[in-house]
Amino acid sequence: MPQTPFIPETITVHLGRPEENARNVTLPFLDYVANVASSEIYPTWPESAIRANMYAQISFVLNRIYTEFYRSRGYDFDITNSTSIDQFFVEGRDIFDNIRQLAGELFNDYIVRQGSVEPLFAAYCDGRRVTCNGLSQWGSVELAEEGLTPYEILTYYYGDDINIVQNAPTVGATDSAPLVPLRLGSVNDDVRTIQLRLNRISENYPSIPKILQVDGVFGTDTENAVRRFQEVFNLTPDGVVGKSTWYYIRRIYNGVKRLNELNSEGVTLEEVTRQYPGVLREGDSGNPVANLQYFLNYLSGFYDTVPPLSVDGSFGPTTRAAVVDAQNTFGLPADGIVGERTWEAIYDAYLGIISTIPLVYTEGVTAPFPGVVLRIGADSDDVRLLQEYLNFIARSYTTIPTVSVTGYFGPRTREAVIAFQELAGLPVSGTVAAITWNAVTDLYTDLYRGQRLGEGQYPGFDIGG
Repeated sequence: MPQTPFIPETITVHLGRPEENARNVTLPFLDYVANVASSEIYPTWPESAIRANMYAQISFVLNRIYTEFYRSRGYDFDITNSTSIDQFFVEGRDIFDNIRQLAGELFNDYIVRQGSVEPLFAAYCDGRRVTCNGLSQWGSVELAEEGLTPYEILTYYYGDDINIVQNAPTVGATDSAPLVPLRLGSVNDDVRTIQLRLNRISENYPSIPKILQVDGVFGTDTENAVRRFQEVFNLTPDGVVGKSTWYYIRRIYNGVKRLNELNSEGVTLEEVTRQYPGVLREGDSGNPVANLQYFLNYLSGFYDTVPPLSVDGSFGPTTRAAVVDAQNTFGLPADGIVGERTWEAIYDAYLGIISTIPLVYTEGVTAPFPGVVLRIGADSDDVRLLQEYLNFIARSYTTIPTVSVTGYFGPRTREAVIAFQELAGLPVSGTVAAITWNAVTDLYTDLYRGQRLGEGQYPGFDIGG
């Protein structure tokens, strides 16, 4: 599901308060917008007032949907028709003609705060029986009669720092929880979303450790943060983000950010930008391509249908052919383009293979990339192997500092990784992904073999008779 706001094709309304045993009705979102507007405002009002009210109504319900206000609490609906907390919806009511026409025009427009992406929690009330810190429905009529435009009416109540988003995309699904639980080794945008949310939650709950690098890779630091979150909120502390943990994180995140309040902290564009800038295809180059080639090349040793290829970071015809072969192998459309499904299939196959390999240091033997990016804070046998390899390399390259083989990725290990990356001409990040791991193990192997003495290679003189 996209993490940026969208317009749902349908909406499910609970006909009562959340806790009441009442029916749910599901209907097209456009019909819901027209129903609420016909139930809450008069069709004879000035058009500027009607438009301003509909912008507020649409923004309100989209905030409920975007933040998954009810679904994150375990309910199976998006909003209620209880006017004390939500909007006035009357099942089966007649819709006013002018309201229906305006709903068709405005249903995919909503209000945002400048610098935020989530639909504004546009609180409003009738302004006569009830007043609130938001739009006054009867007050908007007076402002419209004074000649104010819909936008001017909205700024009067919500401030000058608002924009109106127009023609937002329509999406079918509204359930954001990933189909497959997120766990150690997962790599996707859902992981990045969890990392961002846990880091923000940790400001209010400091016992939850920070995730130092928000990159969509579920490493040991993410697992530790998830497990601690589960302990704090009395969930099963397994370090895995299934549906219940996903929605509980969502619920607490909404709360600390005040996303369901008019004075929301806001969600920035950086927080919802997808991890992957786009698909990989012929003509691309760089580290993402090199990582892809590494995985394909490794798979070639286990799948006869996937050919070996060089890891050079350039997506040429050979790489495209290997991608097509992999897509055929895994039953995917064979277009030679690496979208998210193709990436996940290749990566999951790689993880499945390496999960069977014991992580024990054996001199002269190297292990494949463990599938999890190693960085500050990681604590695992993978780190222990890395430290052994780096120490061996450091015997020949004194610019690389030696490290204690503890399995913990601390500042000293990061210094050694940076020194190696500088030596190998790799991008200097201080983290170890597939390409850095591959370069480390390649150099380790070359040095080890170069220092072994084969038959006839003993030093000294031939003293034979």
